[in-house]
Amino acid sequence: MSIHEECGVFGVIAPEPCDVASISYYGLYALQHRGQESCGIVVNDDGVFVSHKDMGLVSEVFSGDILPRMPKGTMAVAHARYGTTGGTNRNNYQPIEVNHQKGRMALAHNGNLSNAVELRSELELTGAIFHTTSDTETIAYIITKERLQVPSIEEAVSRAMNTLDGAYSLVLMSPQKLICARDPYGFRPLCYGKTADGTYVVASESCAIRAVGAELIWDVEPGEILIFSKNGVVSRREHCGKKDKKLCIFEYIYFSRPDSVIDGISVHASRITAGKILAKTHPVKADVVIGAPDSGLDAALGFSQESGIPYGIGLIKNKYIGRTFISPGQGTRLDGVKIKLAAVEESVKDKRVVLVDDSIVRGNTMGRVVKLLRDAGAKEVHVRISSPPFLHPCYYGTDIDSEEHLIACKYSIPEICDIIGADSLGYFSATELHQLTGNCEFCSACFNGDYPTKIPTDTRKDRFEQRLTDIKRGADYGKGI
Repeated sequence: MSIHEECGVFGVIAPEPCDVASISYYGLYALQHRGQESCGIVVNDDGVFVSHKDMGLVSEVFSGDILPRMPKGTMAVAHARYGTTGGTNRNNYQPIEVNHQKGRMALAHNGNLSNAVELRSELELTGAIFHTTSDTETIAYIITKERLQVPSIEEAVSRAMNTLDGAYSLVLMSPQKLICARDPYGFRPLCYGKTADGTYVVASESCAIRAVGAELIWDVEPGEILIFSKNGVVSRREHCGKKDKKLCIFEYIYFSRPDSVIDGISVHASRITAGKILAKTHPVKADVVIGAPDSGLDAALGFSQESGIPYGIGLIKNKYIGRTFISPGQGTRLDGVKIKLAAVEESVKDKRVVLVDDSIVRGNTMGRVVKLLRDAGAKEVHVRISSPPFLHPCYYGTDIDSEEHLIACKYSIPEICDIIGADSLGYFSATELHQLTGNCEFCSACFNGDYPTKIPTDTRKDRFEQRLTDIKRGADYGKGI
């Protein structure tokens, strides 16, 4: 309820022209939880790209006759965005489209580059003119630059990966090919599947693969490039194995839908495990266990199963709120809590309640949720968190960009407990995180500060927008940026 991840990507390639826009629409719908700020679809109609992008939820952007008016085609790429780098403006909507001497390209990206500032500066010094303030345009520029020197788009992607550092799961489309690539660390998930009629789909999560009637084949491996064309599927693996795998642990704790399977591990099962471990490490006498919708529900069920305390529905989420109450602003998060959530008095009145949630970032939202439960008559509220305390910012796509806003950096656990108004507070132990992934490697830098890549020189979310402002004011380009 407190943090966000910036986007979901989707791609489709069919053996014959069909309604790839609708397939993409349903794929994006399944990925809506990954980004509610804006979305877009680009259709490839025999080499002609037709797109529609706008601010809002998938159902809002493609309402009315917009989707039916999009042409049939053999390919499409799509994107749902929550911006961790770059502001909320039309230029930042994805997929990004590029026209160059050797053709066209549409690109959708999930993640953040850790060397984006350096790469963008180098490109600008060679004459590149940027129209957006996101990392994605930097990736598009580098791929395009390489494409002008090599005979194929896949070779250009491979060469670009020698330059890019950080998190990037990409889906891109040329006039003849659909290509997906995952960074060598595998920070963000990416998978692909196939329908009975031979249509291939690529998505951030397996839930989107199944949503369009396809069968999941497997996850794109860290460093792997997959090329889909009329000649079939080709895998390029020259970047595989160059780095230790570092899938973001928060994909299992919070970001992904519980019905998704990431790198062979069920998200639902992982969260159940987290709840069971919490019940062992932070037991409490209580009458009911409830979860904070949506990502706290599975962990709450696991806590209940292990502790023997009955599971109940104590909080109801309003399913019909629009993006106003899921937008990035801190003020919006505070003002929207009572509209977004409601306590079920029957479940919590005169009871000792265990409230399980995925995280506490700033503490404001959790404090208001605890108050909701007390106002509904809860005698005690014991908060259990299925992740360790956030102590460090994330540079790979999670909207945690400053230690000054992290409550755990300022206060002890007993102090946080007092601030949020709980009777007790227990966090998941960082030493137990490996149990959530079946001992697979993962990134947990936001908890321990162990970053797999070099820390970026400029970590501001609006760093590129600020640069544009400085330039307009006549500031020295090379100073203080």
